[in-house]
Amino acid sequence: MTDSADGTPGNAHETRRQLLYWRLLARVFDNDEQPSLEAAGMAVVDDLGLPAAVLDPGVSVDTLVQRFPELGPELRGLMAQEYDDEHPPGPAEVRRAALVSKLLLNVFATGSGDVSATQLAGWQQDAGWLEQALGAEPGQLRSQPGGSEMAGVLAGLEGDLVRRMRLREVLADPKLAGRLTPSMSLIEQLLRDKANLSGVALANAKALIRRFVDEVAQVLRTQVQQTSVGKIDRSVPPKRVYRNLDVNRTIWKNLTNWSPEDQRLYVDRLYYRQTARKTTPSRLIVVVDQSGSMVDAMVNCTILASIFAGLPKVDVHLIAYDTRALDLTPWVHDPFEVLLRTQLGGGTDGTVALTLAQPKIADPQNTVVVWISDFYEWQSEQVFRGMEAMHRSGVRLIPVGSVNSGGQQSVNPWFRQRFKDMGTPVLSGHIRKLVFELKNFLT
Repeated sequence: MTDSADGTPGNAHETRRQLLYWRLLARVFDNDEQPSLEAAGMAVVDDLGLPAAVLDPGVSVDTLVQRFPELGPELRGLMAQEYDDEHPPGPAEVRRAALVSKLLLNVFATGSGDVSATQLAGWQQDAGWLEQALGAEPGQLRSQPGGSEMAGVLAGLEGDLVRRMRLREVLADPKLAGRLTPSMSLIEQLLRDKANLSGVALANAKALIRRFVDEVAQVLRTQVQQTSVGKIDRSVPPKRVYRNLDVNRTIWKNLTNWSPEDQRLYVDRLYYRQTARKTTPSRLIVVVDQSGSMVDAMVNCTILASIFAGLPKVDVHLIAYDTRALDLTPWVHDPFEVLLRTQLGGGTDGTVALTLAQPKIADPQNTVVVWISDFYEWQSEQVFRGMEAMHRSGVRLIPVGSVNSGGQQSVNPWFRQRFKDMGTPVLSGHIRKLVFELKNFLT
């Protein structure tokens, strides 16, 4: 093995790097210390000039950075670049392994038993540092739907910690409740348990839901605003006003009128840009499965529906269902109120949602139906026939199987294949996909 820049054989650095990762695995899967690995790890960290706190899972990453501020910039983006395994590792790779081990140990070694609000808040801060190391913003991977495998893992860990909390006791104490950071996992628990809360606990729960709704709404609103704002309506003649004057086209079309003697361009016709945009009112009907497996979709799409409801000339209707259907259209502008009126859990019977949705389709060619579900239906044939009838009438049908904060949503393969055959494949993944589809139709 070739020697590294500091004269140490490359295989020695590789051994030290592997030792740190073996120690990490040992501590994640068995909280008891292994003296030989701990001693060897301490020797490596000391040789690198790193503080011993790097090996201590009891020291939060926030505390580590407060004590050693120079580590902050080093941790941000630390894991965003791929490891180069084509060249022998050097001291930099060993140092990287030590810091990565710190982040992973603090996030993945969650122990067992009850979890306090302080412990949850500490874990969320450490997870925020891991997200920064991966090139994201703190909370981004856990709160934004979609995608990466790591996002799903973090959301799962956070959900487990929330489930281990004595949440009712925490909510009843304003100081403890104030330490909670809203997350999808926490909101899910609050929505499931809201019927059992009252007084101070209920007020604190509502405050947390409101905070989370506002944070997600801000992100989604930005995504809606960043997409296209409407197609030019070619059937409307351009307004002949100065601000619409197309100078380049006017010059090009009048070049034959150029006078070499006068050195002037004589313009006999002005050309104007078409700026009128299609403003045909569109009806958006959002149908959301509120059964227990669709919590992320219920929260995110409820907020998204409220944002589209705020756009001009878009008529938004919202229906939630499990074995019963609820028309939430009167509250579509306030996702907070919508979520408080939902009852998560139960079975899934899309026929009840069809009964509410079908009368709302007055102009099929100008209607889009977004149906969010995992499509594990009690009456599959009847539900699909109803949705197929909508599609054939001219409705733009968008079946959505996953609009989540992490992890992959399971979609009934029977429905997935039939939607594909019908030319309306199930949309899954990041909510930006749904935003793009809706904006294309509605503007």
